Amino acid sequence: MSEDNTRVLRKIIHIDMDAFYASVEQRDFPEYRGKPLVVGGKPDSRGVVATASYEARQYGIKSAMSCSKAYQLCPTAIFVYPRFDAYTSVSRSIREIFHRYTDIIEPLSLDEAYLDVTEDKLGIGSAIDIAKSIKDDIKNELNLTASAGVSINKFVAKIASDMNKPDGLTFIGPSKIKAFMEKLPVEKFFGIGKVTAARMKSMQIITGADLKKLSEAQLIAQFGKSGKFYYKVVRGIDERPVQSNRETKSVGAEDTLSEDTNDESVMHSLLHQISETVANRLEKHKLSGKTVTLKIKFEDFKQITRSRSFAFPINKAAQIYLEAIQLLKEADIGFKKVRLLGITLSRFYDDVAREKPESNQLEFEF
Repeated sequence: MSEDNTRVLRKIIHIDMDAFYASVEQRDFPEYRGKPLVVGGKPDSRGVVATASYEARQYGIKSAMSCSKAYQLCPTAIFVYPRFDAYTSVSRSIREIFHRYTDIIEPLSLDEAYLDVTEDKLGIGSAIDIAKSIKDDIKNELNLTASAGVSINKFVAKIASDMNKPDGLTFIGPSKIKAFMEKLPVEKFFGIGKVTAARMKSMQIITGADLKKLSEAQLIAQFGKSGKFYYKVVRGIDERPVQSNRETKSVGAEDTLSEDTNDESVMHSLLHQISETVANRLEKHKLSGKTVTLKIKFEDFKQITRSRSFAFPINKAAQIYLEAIQLLKEADIGFKKVRLLGITLSRFYDDVAREKPESNQLEFEF
């Protein structure tokens, strides 16, 4: 076995904070503790649930559910608006804890991140022990709980972190991955949404073992380029690196109208406000995008998107607004009433495909 054709198995941790926004609220306001709490909007508003406490989840309340529906499920729930400044501050403190152990950190949002601890800064060695230490630090210093998944790649680590919530730690080692992936229901695969899962089930693809029966060519024929990804991950193969300075792929904003409408002037006014918000965010991150995407959600919750790309990037509110109203016009929604509008700018960077040679793996203790 040549040295060039071998590599050490990576040690990857996925940390996911438990009901993050709601947990911060319950930490900061003792009167919320032990009670069903919904972070989002007022129960009679058109807002949606950002996060629900575990007490609220027992009533069936979930993220992205309308606040009015959440209220129907649990009229005694406490509804509060998000305090994003507070969540951002806590997220920074969590990130500082991560940096004690590794600088190879890929944040996915305020409340979750991947960490590559193949070579940790403290010389601990065991990824399981590092995950335990991180969880303890978060609990002792921030009075919050996190769940951790530990494995040899990002895909398996992320699934593992969701297995024993809240305050869980799950390790799926190299020898266990094959059996684990074969038993996993397809809807539990990260990247397989409800629509794709339903389609797979109609094809009698219920678990990873069923998915594994299809060749790569068959999966690509059925699911496009995602088929290649499914073929690899069901075999426990995920070579994506933890990117410590992951590039921003898109910047956007959206807002719900106070009432469903097909009034063009009202929609234009909201698009103007959203364009200003997006432009400010682009300025903050020093970004310009070559693609504008307009999201339109109708009163029946069905949604469509319309996009336009340019040879040169844009980032000014006026440019974004003009393109958004043009896309709205071209969408030709007729008399349909609109519930929500959103604008996203993307294509900041050119994607570069990186081919990696196959290699054998050397195992070591986790």
